[in-house]
Amino acid sequence: MSPTLISASRVILPDAVLEPGWVETDGGRITAAGPGLPAREPDAHFPDAILAPGFVDAHIHGGGGFSFNDADPAAAGVRIAGVHRSHGTTTLMASLVTAPLTQLEKAVAALAALVEQGVLAGIHLEGPWLSPDHRGAHAAELLLAPEASAIDRLMLAGRGTVRMVTIAPELEGGLAAIRQITGYGAVAAIGHTGAGYDVAREAIAAGATAGTHVFNAMRPLHHREPGPALALLEDPAVFAEVIADGVHLHPSLVRFIAASPARAVFVTDAMAAACAQEGTYQLGGLDVRVSDGEARLVSDGTIAGSILTLDAAVRHAVHDAGIPLADAVRAASQNPADMLGLSDVGRIEAGRKADLVVLSPELEVAAVMKAGRWLTPST
Repeated sequence: MSPTLISASRVILPDAVLEPGWVETDGGRITAAGPGLPAREPDAHFPDAILAPGFVDAHIHGGGGFSFNDADPAAAGVRIAGVHRSHGTTTLMASLVTAPLTQLEKAVAALAALVEQGVLAGIHLEGPWLSPDHRGAHAAELLLAPEASAIDRLMLAGRGTVRMVTIAPELEGGLAAIRQITGYGAVAAIGHTGAGYDVAREAIAAGATAGTHVFNAMRPLHHREPGPALALLEDPAVFAEVIADGVHLHPSLVRFIAASPARAVFVTDAMAAACAQEGTYQLGGLDVRVSDGEARLVSDGTIAGSILTLDAAVRHAVHDAGIPLADAVRAASQNPADMLGLSDVGRIEAGRKADLVVLSPELEVAAVMKAGRWLTPST
């Protein structure tokens, strides 16, 4: 690939917004970025547009009618990645909902190949070690207390590609499981939990560094028993996943979490219905009805993931929650990359992968670059 020079009215860097600015790429990497007009005629010029780092989705279950829990997770994974790339997500994890251990083991092994090929950034196990009382869209009969042998089994099936595991730390063996998970180099995330404040603090001390969709599917905040959300949000070393879709959280809470710019991690928690027609779907073997932009269990109306894309999350954060654009972009790129330990994505910075998204003034995706190549909707 020959060098490519791109200019835009705004370029969002890790610690500054250039107005205007330019970025140069070569060999699939960013080689330089700077303010003002470039020294030569740019190869691509985006007047009145915003150049941002490609989005990083740390928690996503599907899209385009496909799910990572499908019978052929590898084939589904390729389709899901393509669907979300068209919305600016150039890096994504494969999140698996609770299933029998044998099924999870097979899915992890199949998806590990996509991680090794660079299609996915890693695998996220959201279950089966979750609280039955805060299970959300996870089948109650499949939930388990964590056992060392089961953790080893799934982590080894992933060949080092399992990057994050959601766990309810109050379960028997929960704190030991957190230490075991982090010993594999994966992120332990507190979620789907009935833990109190003190237990959540113990889990953080044991090595948990993230909260899975904070406030959702966890013990609520109370003035005498603050629960896990406060423990997660008061620790500056802990990342907080946020589903910024206007359904899961009130905009004021999105704004409150994002007030600490290095903490908020926008995720979609998207299910198969994202970027697909509304109707009835399955998530982890449970029937989900998608209508009016919401995904809910047919059985009891519980929220069951979302149909969100990260570009829509950025728009909601800016337009509805009043978050500064640079902070919203950071929550969709730099912060999730930092949470997952991904050192070559999430920032417009020399040496990083040339993963870029061009946003219109209305924050709609106008163009996407992945590893130095402009993508068409079909790639």
